[in-house]
Amino acid sequence: MEVQQQGLVRFQRPAQPKNFKDTALGMVSTSSFPAIVGTADMMLKSAGVTLIGFEKIGSGHCTAIVRGGIADVRLAVESGAQTAEQFGQLVSSLVIPRPLGNLEVIFPIGSRLSEMLESDTYSRISNEAIGLLETRGFPAMVGAADAMLKAADVYLSSYETIGAGLCTAIIRGSVANVAMAVEAGMHEAERIGELHAVMVIPRVLEDLENALPVATCLIEEKPEPLMLPIAFQEVEKELVELPELASLPIHIKE
Repeated sequence: MEVQQQGLVRFQRPAQPKNFKDTALGMVSTSSFPAIVGTADMMLKSAGVTLIGFEKIGSGHCTAIVRGGIADVRLAVESGAQTAEQFGQLVSSLVIPRPLGNLEVIFPIGSRLSEMLESDTYSRISNEAIGLLETRGFPAMVGAADAMLKAADVYLSSYETIGAGLCTAIIRGSVANVAMAVEAGMHEAERIGELHAVMVIPRVLEDLENALPVATCLIEEKPEPLMLPIAFQEVEKELVELPELASLPIHIKE
């Protein structure tokens, strides 16, 4: 349910249970980072769950972890698994009702839920869209990122590597600009190497926004173009006349 409040669009979650014993843990695993981000977006928008984060174990395998009421987690995992299957990237899914305390001590699955319970039940929806373009091979990803930045008014916020040669460029901007940029990046990635997956997510929920990587230089402000020093003068070298080759002495060794 969306709520308009003081000019901000917010997504209102159902009230979460105050007792952790009545909650469940849900996981969906994919073989692509753009696919897991799109899957997590669907899980958040289909039920009242909290995104704990992403777990990347190499070979391209990524897992989105959510927490919430048992019924909400079941619905979220079902929706997420269907979404990942549509992308052709589903690896596995799991719902654990009432996880034991030992699980929470070892795995980071309880801290964000505690923070959310102490705050309100609203999650802001960003006006920016997020675009993800995944390639197999670093040069293809860098070339695609360059093409995206030159094709539309977007900025590169970070990149992610998940093993098996898979790396993802993450851009942000308006929906139209992100879509245009991703299209240009796809063509460049295919020209250079192997395009593996793409994803455009409009109106990103705050939970998903907080789980995505952000480059250190963007935490405080967007980067300024890199200006290289060009204030130098090259001194023209004096030309030296060379002697005629015929007049040069030739030494013959016997």
